[in-house]
Amino acid sequence: MQITKLESNKFKTNLSTLFITMPLKKEDCTKNALLTSVLRRGTNNYKTQEEISKKLEELYGAGFNCGVDKTGDYYILKFYLESLENTYTLNNENLLQEGINLLFEIVFNPLVQNNGFKKEYVEQEKENLKKIIESRKDNKAIYARERCIEYMFEGEPYSLYKYGDVKDLNQINEVNLYEYYKKVIANSKIDLYITGNNIDNVKVLDVKSKEIERINIQHIYPNKVKTIKEKQDVTQGKLIIGLNVTHSDKPAISMYNTILGGGANSKLFQNVREKASLAYSAGSSYIRRKNAILVQTGIEIKNYDKAVKIVEEQIEDMKNGKISDDEFNAAKQLIVSSIELIEESKEDMITFYFDQNLFEENLSVEDYKNSIKNVTKEQVIEVAQKVEEDTIYFLTNND
Repeated sequence: MQITKLESNKFKTNLSTLFITMPLKKEDCTKNALLTSVLRRGTNNYKTQEEISKKLEELYGAGFNCGVDKTGDYYILKFYLESLENTYTLNNENLLQEGINLLFEIVFNPLVQNNGFKKEYVEQEKENLKKIIESRKDNKAIYARERCIEYMFEGEPYSLYKYGDVKDLNQINEVNLYEYYKKVIANSKIDLYITGNNIDNVKVLDVKSKEIERINIQHIYPNKVKTIKEKQDVTQGKLIIGLNVTHSDKPAISMYNTILGGGANSKLFQNVREKASLAYSAGSSYIRRKNAILVQTGIEIKNYDKAVKIVEEQIEDMKNGKISDDEFNAAKQLIVSSIELIEESKEDMITFYFDQNLFEENLSVEDYKNSIKNVTKEQVIEVAQKVEEDTIYFLTNND
C-alpha cells in the first residue's frame, strides 16, 4: 500500500482517505457500489452503524463517509475519515492514529457471519442502491450528461454507470459479495492519503497492494456525428454535445475548454445564453482522462436547431483563431485562480495528488499552475483544430 502524507498547517482537522482502485468493468459496477454501503454498516468490533457512530463521537465528533467514482477507465472505492487535529484535544489523544485505525477497521475487518456479510445489511443496502439507480432520472441535467457519455463511449468502460444496474442486484447475496470483497482487497491498488498537521508518526496496518493494470483504451471515433433524442416528461430540453480532442497538450485543452464554456466570459455563455437568449444555462466541461469535452445547455425544446447551430459556430470560430485577448486572459485567470484554491481544501489536495499519481504525471500544484500560465493563444488554436463533434444528445418531450 502506498502512503502519501500531505503536510499542511492550514487546517484544524486531519483527513485520511483510503482509495481502492481497479479496472472499470461492467460486471463489477453494481457489486462495487453495494460493497461500500455494506462495509459502512458494521465491523467485527463495531457491529452496527450505531456503534461506529458512537466511536466517531468519542473521537471528538470525527466524520466518516465513503463512495464510488470512475476516473478514466478506472473504478475507485473511496473511504474518508476526518478528525480533529491532535493539538486541539483535551488530553493529548492521538486522534489521527485512532481515526486511521477505525478507517482500517471498517474497510479491512468487516462484520462476517456464516462465510458472508450480514444478510440483513446486504438486503437493506440492495434496496437502497436500487432506489439510487432508479432515481437517476430525477436530476435531468446530470442524467442527460451521463446518457451522452453512455452513447459517446458506447462499448468502452467509461460508458458504464458507476452505480451499476438493477438487474445485477438480483444475482448478489451476502456470500458471493463477501467472496468478491476478498478478491477486491487481494487484487486492487490501495492507497492511503493523509493531509493535515503533525502527520508523520502514524502507524498503519500493513496491507498488500497490487500495481494497477495500466489501461489505455483508445476511443472509437464515429464515421459521422451520432445524434440521439430521448423522450421524457421534461419542460426544459437538455442538449449535450460530446467533442473529441485528438491532441495531447492538456494545459492547452483546459484553456480551450474554459474559453469555449468555462464561466461567464466564455463563448457559450456570452453567445448562446446572453446574446441569443437560447439557453437557460450554457457551458462546457473537460473530461481530462478521456480527452473529451462536453458542451452542456438547458434550452427551450423549440430552440434545438438554433442552439446546435450557434454552438457549432463557436467551435468553428475557435478553429479559425477567433479568440480575443479578453477571452484568453479571462480564461487563464479563471483556471489559475481555481488551481490556487486546491491547497485551501484538504479534499481537493488529496483528489489532485491521487489523480496525478494514478496517471503517473506527478505534477505539483505549482507545476500545474505554471503549465497553464505558459499556454499561448497559438497553442489553443492548434488544439481547436483537433476538436471534432462526436455525439449530440437531446433530452426532449417530443419525438
